[in-house]
Amino acid sequence: MVHMKISKLLHAALLVSDLERAKQFYAGVLGLKEKLRHGFDFDGVWYDLGENELHLMVVADTLPPAEQRPRRDYHVAFLIDDYEAAKARLTKLGIPFREGRRGFPQLFVRDPDGNLIELQQGK
Repeated sequence: MVHMKISKLLHAALLVSDLERAKQFYAGVLGLKEKLRHGFDFDGVWYDLGENELHLMVVADTLPPAEQRPRRDYHVAFLIDDYEAAKARLTKLGIPFREGRRGFPQLFVRDPDGNLIELQQGK
């Protein structure tokens, strides 16, 4: 059997319903830097993550609210450099989060559309 070789993740994409609200969260709260996005027939934004990118794609469909999603929902994880600073920022902005229970510094927060975001400090 022939196998394909995958060498790295290029990007991850999340669905959002309101682009400006999503930008306030991803750029304003998380501090991600927007990058040039090619022309498409739907709204969205791309964020630069070094060797990877995060793509937000606007959909007209209603997304299920966070409270209807399982606790172990699909998610995107970001490496952070200061766990305590991240907790302080989220607390100051009134954004609810939960801490991981695996013994390493990790936070879970939902974006305005209910997408689960993991923030984990490097080991």
